[in-house]
Amino acid sequence: MTIQRMDNVLIVVDDLDAVISFFVELGMELEGKAPIEGHWVERVIGIDDVRQDVAMLRTPDGHGRIELAKFHTPKAIGAEPKDAPANTLGIRRIMFAVDDIEDVVARLRTHGAELVGELAQYEDIYRLCYVRGPEGIIVGLAEQLS
Repeated sequence: MTIQRMDNVLIVVDDLDAVISFFVELGMELEGKAPIEGHWVERVIGIDDVRQDVAMLRTPDGHGRIELAKFHTPKAIGAEPKDAPANTLGIRRIMFAVDDIEDVVARLRTHGAELVGELAQYEDIYRLCYVRGPEGIIVGLAEQLS
């Protein structure tokens, strides 16, 4: 076997606390938050003089993780429009299975989230939507119906 599992997805953010709150409201659990700096991280990511705060969140089942990083030095740079549409090259969203999609959308709205399109149903199998949260992060939500 080449890989054992997908360990995490990194999202670089500016407002770390707002993004943590958003994902905690979604149902993720904060594993920890810490400053990261030093030669070892500079060697791994290929950037000199790195100073950042990192938070690790995990899904309730413990199988999925999101790593959030706020760079203090060097400052993060934007690579695309803040509210890039779904057909922009690169990673566009993270999808989560949820029990009650309308409840999740309502709770995330209290953290500034907005629907990207609309809540739609795919056959008799799923109700789906995309939500844009803090910093333009797009989260897909899927409620299985059958």
